[in-house]
Amino acid sequence: MSKQVLSTANAPAAIGTYSQGIRVGDTVYLSGQIGLDPQSMQMAEGIDAQINQVFLNLGAVANVAGAGLVATVKLNVYLTDLGHFAKVNEIMARYFEQPYPARAAVGVKELPRGALVEMDAVLYLGA
Repeated sequence: MSKQVLSTANAPAAIGTYSQGIRVGDTVYLSGQIGLDPQSMQMAEGIDAQINQVFLNLGAVANVAGAGLVATVKLNVYLTDLGHFAKVNEIMARYFEQPYPARAAVGVKELPRGALVEMDAVLYLGA
């Protein structure tokens, strides 16, 4: 199977040796996204804005795959403060419906650019 690189100007450009997303067959792997505005490349202010921007960024790359976030089967959440976990749940409910994707939430010491949250995802495009 060949790898298809997914890229969009509607999510922050890859800064480094990675792609925004990779599709292999019916599976799409979305790289970690932080709360950067793709046009200004500035970090959103505060945890609520960063969580929303992360979902917008992931969704933009998922859309390039022809699926959107609805195809998410696995979501990984990285938080610099696990006290924000309830806020992730609250905002996530605006972007996903049941059945929700499988998910992990991990507390980390720090994230790129001083972000408070980062997420990556796996999508399945099959029937």
